[in-house]
Amino acid sequence: MEVKTVFKKTRKGRQGYSFNMESIADKSIEDFLPNDMCRQAPLNLPELSELDVVRHYTQLSQLNYSIDTHYYPLGSCTMKYNPRINEEMSELEGFALTHPMQYQYTVQGNLRLMSDLGDLLKTITGMDAVTLQPAAGAHGELTGLLMIRACLTDRGDARKKVIIPDSAHGTNPSTASLCGYQVVTVKTTPEGFMDPEAIKEVMDHDVACLMVTNPSTLGVFEKNIKEITDIVHSHGGLVYCDGANLNAILGHVLMADLGVDCLHINLHKTFSTPHGGGGPGAGPVVVKKELEPYLPVPVIARTEHGRYSAIFDRPKSIGRVRAFFGNFGMLVRAYTYIREYGAEGLKSISDMAVLNANYVRARLKGHLELACTAPSMHEVVFSDKSFKQYDVKTLDIAKRLLDLGFHAPTVYFPIIVSGAIMIEPTETESKETIDLFCDAMIQILKEAKETPELLKEAPVTAPCKRLDEVKAVREPKLREDIE
Repeated sequence: MEVKTVFKKTRKGRQGYSFNMESIADKSIEDFLPNDMCRQAPLNLPELSELDVVRHYTQLSQLNYSIDTHYYPLGSCTMKYNPRINEEMSELEGFALTHPMQYQYTVQGNLRLMSDLGDLLKTITGMDAVTLQPAAGAHGELTGLLMIRACLTDRGDARKKVIIPDSAHGTNPSTASLCGYQVVTVKTTPEGFMDPEAIKEVMDHDVACLMVTNPSTLGVFEKNIKEITDIVHSHGGLVYCDGANLNAILGHVLMADLGVDCLHINLHKTFSTPHGGGGPGAGPVVVKKELEPYLPVPVIARTEHGRYSAIFDRPKSIGRVRAFFGNFGMLVRAYTYIREYGAEGLKSISDMAVLNANYVRARLKGHLELACTAPSMHEVVFSDKSFKQYDVKTLDIAKRLLDLGFHAPTVYFPIIVSGAIMIEPTETESKETIDLFCDAMIQILKEAKETPELLKEAPVTAPCKRLDEVKAVREPKLREDIE
């Protein structure tokens, strides 16, 4: 199917609307709009019936991959199922129909939910204080680094550098640069771990903090993390942890015990709020006591009279980082998820996520080359290295998966792995689904050796064929021409 058969549906003379013209028969357009705001020529829109339009958009929606319709094994992004009870709770009138500018005494339930969610996140991580304002993980990073910068400046010890391992999320160095820091990159070992000796070499009194993702984007838990955080603290620096992969250690490890001073939590990754499509999202930040004075305002607190209040009078605060209280609907969903599972249930989430990832690793290990030898946590990273002799690359494998009914895993990330294939099954997928995916991967890898041209032509079942990526970059076409 060519792209044009999907989009070129206009037929001259068709219309999908009807107006009662009698009520305005004696009016002219100038009665509604001044002449200088009127079009001088008709707007050249497609001419379609209402049924044509409905079918067009319904069919487009059916071409989408989503967690509700397909297995979605994106590594690092944790595309897990969103339980419908979360959605139902967020739609309750007392949550959905309130407004952040209402008097606080009229939204005590909302304020209490935010306060209780903050307490739960502190308990889960072992940290001392929290802000729920940030709208995403990267926004949480920005908030955390701004607090660290404010704290160090308040000490009279403004510093210039941030240490970041090469296995960190790509947003980490971007955030550090945005905050005015010089990024110092350290390499991970062939096993996939940070090396304490490498940290010692670059750690000095000009380093503001270490930004570490743990578990890392290689899908491994940093076994030397406490030794490394002690090195940073001994030089007066602080430790920021990207908590995007908290799903892997939930209920097993308190981040505070690892020497972490500041941590953001991607609610969509660990606590199953909606993910993708540009938001809205939520990336709360939990901090140790030293950073608590610098939290964004407002801070939700329970007053001595037992009411809940948004506190703005905080002289050392970095200020607002989000309008009002953040994306409240996401907070309701996360709160529901945590309360539904309870302490033991949350622990079982990480158990199943790690088990599923290691099952994928065991099934595909003899077919793809592992990126590192360290034990896998929530995700497993492979390389296309062994298939280069057949002129087959990661992209070819990913495109062929579409023909077999699966969304591809994350590809070419982390960038430190050549031809990376990062697979994260999450805890919400059954063994049957994971087996179907692994069977498809094994079939594709067999085809790569025997009929590599089949992978080069993929996808053949999708309505749009593979892009000429070089041409797409050099000659981008960003709109559909309307004839």
